[in-house]
Amino acid sequence: MSDAVIYDQSTDSMYVTLREGRVIHSIAHDDRDFAVDIGEDGKPIGYNIQFASKHPDVIAEALQMLQRGNQIAAE
Repeated sequence: MSDAVIYDQSTDSMYVTLREGRVIHSIAHDDRDFAVDIGEDGKPIGYNIQFASKHPDVIAEALQMLQRGNQIAAE
């Protein structure tokens, strides 16, 4: 597993780092058990996903954003 994705099986939590940067604030989605960390430029830096095994849709969205970011960085 990449350093960009950290999964803790004991707590069923996952963090997906989209890019480097300082987190200014987090937008919590309590009804979905996840939060998006926002950087100084107002764009997402990472996803904090609780009960990750119950949220494959959120994981897929975060991984798609990570993949798009990596494609842009490679250009």
